[in-house]
Amino acid sequence: MIDSIFKTWETSRKLYAGHFDKYSLEQLNKVPQGFNNNLIWNIGHVVVAQQSLVYRLSGLEMQVSDALFDRYKSGTKPTQDVTQKEADELKALLFSLIDKTKADLAAGKFVTFQERLTGTGFLLTNLNDALEFNNYHEGMHLGVMMGIRKFV
Repeated sequence: MIDSIFKTWETSRKLYAGHFDKYSLEQLNKVPQGFNNNLIWNIGHVVVAQQSLVYRLSGLEMQVSDALFDRYKSGTKPTQDVTQKEADELKALLFSLIDKTKADLAAGKFVTFQERLTGTGFLLTNLNDALEFNNYHEGMHLGVMMGIRKFV
């Protein structure tokens, strides 16, 4: 079952990464009228949300900086344009964090888990719940991005 979770996650991340090739940095940063975020914020958000769901709730150190986490965590919105350097960092993190999660899972680093009720009403009681919810969450944000990209 864990293999299918990672397969779905990798497919999702390929879809996210495709935005870097299809849209300019200006388009990635554009917040269309009627929206409160943009394409690049959604990408940054799923990167840091996965770290919170999987690492933080497991009592492990997140693999993103506090500054990056604070910029894209739930409840935030874009306050300034993302630079090319940060866009490149986010693109790299899309896949490097999957590899890191797989390696840490194989190494047995995920031992504990702090239950959490998500804002959408999902009760996460273990790591598997968090991994499955992460895929659901990333799918939701891909849907939001499909709406945004019509206006950039």
